[in-house]
Amino acid sequence: MKIKITLLDKVILWMFKAVNQFLDLVNSSNKNPHSGAVTQAIALKFLFARKFDVHRAVQLFEQHELIRLREGLYNINPMTLELRTELETGKFTILPGRDASGAAIALFTANLHNPETISHKLTLQGIVYQLDVALLSTQTQKAGLVFIYDMSQSKYSNFDYELSQKILTLLKGGYPARLKKVLIVTAPLWFKAPFKILRLLHCYKSMTNREDEILANISNCQTDNNDSSNISVQNVEITNQNNIDFGSDSLLVSSLVDSSNTASGSTTTLSTNTTTTTTTNNTVNLNDSHQKDMSLETNQNNDPGSAVNDWTENSPSSASSGFSDDDSLAGTEGDPKTIEQIVEMVKAMGRTGLIKEYAEIRARPPDGTFNNAKHRNNLGKNRYTDVLCYDHSRVVLSEVDEDPNSDYINANFVDGYKQKNAYISTQGPLPKTACDFWRMVWEQHCLVIVMTTRVMERSRVKCGQYWEPTEGGQMEYGNIIVTTNTIDSNDDYTVASLEIKNTKTDEIRSVSHWQFTSWPDYGVPASAIAMLNFLQRVREQQAIMVNDLGDTWAGHSRGPPIIVHCSAGIGRTGTFITLDICISRLEDVGTADIKGTVEKIRSQRAYSIQMPDQYVFCHLALIEYAITRGMLQSIDLTGFDDGEEDSE
Repeated sequence: MKIKITLLDKVILWMFKAVNQFLDLVNSSNKNPHSGAVTQAIALKFLFARKFDVHRAVQLFEQHELIRLREGLYNINPMTLELRTELETGKFTILPGRDASGAAIALFTANLHNPETISHKLTLQGIVYQLDVALLSTQTQKAGLVFIYDMSQSKYSNFDYELSQKILTLLKGGYPARLKKVLIVTAPLWFKAPFKILRLLHCYKSMTNREDEILANISNCQTDNNDSSNISVQNVEITNQNNIDFGSDSLLVSSLVDSSNTASGSTTTLSTNTTTTTTTNNTVNLNDSHQKDMSLETNQNNDPGSAVNDWTENSPSSASSGFSDDDSLAGTEGDPKTIEQIVEMVKAMGRTGLIKEYAEIRARPPDGTFNNAKHRNNLGKNRYTDVLCYDHSRVVLSEVDEDPNSDYINANFVDGYKQKNAYISTQGPLPKTACDFWRMVWEQHCLVIVMTTRVMERSRVKCGQYWEPTEGGQMEYGNIIVTTNTIDSNDDYTVASLEIKNTKTDEIRSVSHWQFTSWPDYGVPASAIAMLNFLQRVREQQAIMVNDLGDTWAGHSRGPPIIVHCSAGIGRTGTFITLDICISRLEDVGTADIKGTVEKIRSQRAYSIQMPDQYVFCHLALIEYAITRGMLQSIDLTGFDDGEEDSE
């Protein structure tokens, strides 16, 4: 008799194998006498925190052990007078409620902290003791943690910068709880400068997975967020009135278990023994039905449609023209530097300085509105709920069947070097938006598509399969038939020659699809050579195809927009476009302005250059390009900090 193995059986076996691998690696190398043998329960905590990536879970465990040893966080006894007194202040609390995704909520009340009267060690012991108890809940292990840093009524004397660094470092990369988000509440004006510095500790990847990712990833059965966290500042006051006996594990555990029983509902009430107030008449909403992340929002209008009633549509003639021969974008504004000056600047600033410069750029508010992207009929067309499309630069599709809601796609025009609308930055198509994607390709007369992600990365869907990956295959999207004629695979990229046919007009066009496959799962490429070669080949292909159009093309000499996308359309996409612009300018006039280029791109496609290491990569890649072109001799970057942030 054959035994039928279900999907659940496969998941359990896969998890069991990961646990055993983790235990083998950790117990064979664990030399810390304080920690003792690692059990399966401990292994599960670290594996859940890193989505069962064994290698990353082991790294987290090792970092966790180092922090515990360095800060004196072993053998914590809550019954000692000092620690009990610290716990009873209520300075750090695990709230009894959860956010909409089921994550536990930790609250640090800054005005209860006096750095002059308490040591870092004692404060951290109080925090870790409560986190350890909270993490006994398997729901917390799976759903993660939201950290609220409440600065209501706090003074400068309450702020301990070094302690804040230690807490955030612990939560981000040294504790087995998935830190989903950091919310800084009611930040005073004096906090602006240190807040910018604290942002450097964190990545910004709070993107809610779409249904196609969830279905494709059996190891992530719940909607998840990336390990790195968002930090956001909110003008809200939260008053904690919980009365919890912190000397006992049982009460804290029971409150978490009780709240987990209600977390599966459509909303989660966080006001049990907790009052939430604001300095105005705003209401505080901790559960947004459109956001699977926990967020704090203020809403001054109860009309759900009010946010989208007062916008004015961009003129199709200006927003959807797709090409321009306007050479007014000369690229001479900003702070241009020769390549030698760029090298000296990079040496002087180092990695840390560049990351700080990026943080200052990132801290600025968006340069436009997102009304169309937030319209209730368009929300489902966004791959990620927090990566939206500017109104002023969005690609406006033609309406289908006179439906005014059919003109939206999460895509923006981005200017290039001496070329308006040189690129279209867009998200990786979803199954439900693939038709819109190919309509955009057709309507904007695009010749080249650049894809800087794989369809699947780390067992998660990053982009829909919107073209046939086999030669001779066809896919049909509305009135567009996409045929794959040839496929040329290289070590670093794959080129597919596509043919698209409009069944309404029987017109046929050629499209070249370039997929870069050498971007690592984490961080950025160690060397830019592969990306630089890829970029050059893309430009050559665009030039060939524009030349083949002959007199039928009357637009800019560089041709119609090049479509560039990754998963969200901001990280690797912004990196590719930044390099292309800076290289074009360097070749033309001998100078480049990386910072100014990034600022310009972000003004047209919000949040472009998603991560600090991508910003650093742009500088190093431009230097590497100059060396390969003979503009520079080999240079010495000794002393340049090699620390690397995680990005996608």
